[in-house]
This record gives sequence, C-alpha cells and structure tokens, in this order.
Amino acid sequence: MIKIFIVDDHEIIREGLKNLLKEATDLVVVGEAQNGTDVLQNIKNVDCDIMLLDMTMPGHSGLDLIADLKKMKLHMHILVLSIHPEGKLALRTLRAGAAGYVCKDTTLEDLVIAIRKVYFKGRYISTTLAEQLAFDLIPGQREQLLHESLSSREQEILYLLALGKKVKDVAVDLKLSVSTIFIYRMRIFKKLHIESDVELMHYAFVHKIVE
Repeated sequence: MIKIFIVDDHEIIREGLKNLLKEATDLVVVGEAQNGTDVLQNIKNVDCDIMLLDMTMPGHSGLDLIADLKKMKLHMHILVLSIHPEGKLALRTLRAGAAGYVCKDTTLEDLVIAIRKVYFKGRYISTTLAEQLAFDLIPGQREQLLHESLSSREQEILYLLALGKKVKDVAVDLKLSVSTIFIYRMRIFKKLHIESDVELMHYAFVHKIVE
C-alpha cells in the first residue's frame, strides 16, 4: 500500500481527498495536517510515502515549507497540490525539492497516476511542465521575466489579484491581514514596474499568468 499524508488548511478539501483516494485499492491515507507548523511538528511520527502538500496556506507554506521538510531528510516524496496552473511556480517547487506538481482541478484518475509515478519512479512531470523545463534549460534562450523574481507568496498574491480579486478578498483567502496584502501588493508593483491594478491585470494576461 502507498501511504499518503495530506496537508491542506481546508477541512473540506482534506475530507474530499480522503474519500476520493479510497477508490484506489493500493492507496491509504495515514495522516493529515491543516498547516505548515502542524505538519513540521508531527510528520516525524508518521510513516508515509507521499505527502500531498497544498502550496497556499496561512503562515508557513510554499517553497519555504518544502525546503524545511527536505532538510528533515524524511523518507517520503512531496507531491504539490496547487490552485495555480503549471508554470514558473511549478518549476520552482521542483527545484525546491518537490517530486511533482498537480493542479487542484485535475481529475482523480490523473491524481492517482501522479501519486503512483512519484512512488515508483520518484518524480511526476506532466507534458506541459516537461516542455517548460526543456525550454528553460536551453542556455541563452531568453532573459528572466520580471515576475520570476517574485517570492512564492508574492506570486500567489499576484495570481489572485490578476483574477480581479480585491485586496480584502485576497486577505480572507490567505488568512492574512489587509495591511499585509497591501504591503505585498506594493512590492509586486515595484518589481513589475507597474503602478495600478489595471497594469497588473494586463501584465498577468500578457504573460499568461491568468487566461
């Protein structure tokens, strides 16, 4: 049996994943956590093969959490589950030590395929992500884009703002204060050389951060 540990701050998602994974006879959920602090404190006591890790949680999350988990040298693979489409964030999670990246809107069949590939082969990379990796490995292929300098949290907030969400709504989604989101927003504006939400949305559309 492939032993799964689920990390997501939404109980309904954790319960949904557990119910879906029951349909696969070779998978079993052996534990769960609702945030990064919780998983760092308890994962050493759990024997698991694959961690399904949400990238967007309040507090300790994202690339920093992956790095901390890898430093613990646990005998498990990290498969990232994210609301963000495959792109630069996915590449950064792989470079941070994740074994694969799956969007949350994927089908149960594809998720199970990803879990099995990570378990047996140590890595899951979709065709789309493989093409992006190959493209990025070509020396001198292109210069770094401005949004690639953003931190993982800044990229999450950029994506949500680009969807047209208000600052207060982003704060609710990420369980952060409105003032904190405003600070991140100012940093994003500075790094992208823009001055308004309209410019932010245009930038995101041009660079296919949102469709």
